[in-house]
Amino acid sequence: MTVKKVLSTIKSYAIITFGLLCYVVAWVVFVLPNNIVGGGVSGISAVIQYSTGFPVAYSYFLINVALLLIALKILGKSFGAKTVYAVILCSVLFKVLPLIIPQDVINELAISNGRLLCAIIGGGLSGVGVALTFTQGGSSGGTDIIALIINKFRSISPGKIIVTLDIIIIATSLLIPGDGTWGYRVATLIYGYILAGVFSISLDMSLSGDKQSVQIFIFSNKYSEIADQIISVAHRGATILDAQGWYTKEDKKVIMVITRKHDYSIILKIVRELDPQAFISVGNVMGVYGSGFEKIKK
Repeated sequence: MTVKKVLSTIKSYAIITFGLLCYVVAWVVFVLPNNIVGGGVSGISAVIQYSTGFPVAYSYFLINVALLLIALKILGKSFGAKTVYAVILCSVLFKVLPLIIPQDVINELAISNGRLLCAIIGGGLSGVGVALTFTQGGSSGGTDIIALIINKFRSISPGKIIVTLDIIIIATSLLIPGDGTWGYRVATLIYGYILAGVFSISLDMSLSGDKQSVQIFIFSNKYSEIADQIISVAHRGATILDAQGWYTKEDKKVIMVITRKHDYSIILKIVRELDPQAFISVGNVMGVYGSGFEKIKK
């Protein structure tokens, strides 16, 4: 193994470690002290802890062992090695961090600020943490493994897969015995869904970032000048489509552009300067494959 490869491996595991630290801190500080049920194996473990007192660290580890056996077969040994590391590290952090972080800090940061704010902060922080782990080919375990398996074969965002599974897991919070009145239980359910929603958005935004794409249709008589400027200034391809306005029965030319979301404002500026009367339609696209965008997964 070369020095460069060793350094690359160390960097990868360092990023995974930091991501998992963010993830567990979110749960230990913001989620568990407020009796909120989140998604994934952590959510299942939280329900077990609230119901029986069995610590999250142990149930989290045991449940993930079974899922890891599936991941090793489908996603490969390299994934398995990183995820085994992640599951062990998460289990250790779930055990150690509550002993290290002072209760006063948890009270000031989380409990005193209310369950709603904690659900938002916990969801955002845990989403960023899992995204960092995903970028290095690892996972925090649990439903993340299921999401990565599906994402390997289908271009469905991991966040959407995970949040669907989370809906079912979080709903089990209603079944926790002796957990306050029904009003309290319903509130817990709502906070759990807020946590899952913020987690999903945070995960997708962290993973996608500037990879998000838009499809733009530009209707203008100055299509030639606009297309030339899009190519020379925005450095994006443009396709001219033949169309007919059915109200006027006139032949028209329509410019179609598929570009990254961060280039969107540049193209709008070009159109505004050349033809302020142009009609523009913009839509988000789920996936773009080919030169300059994503590769089609095998």
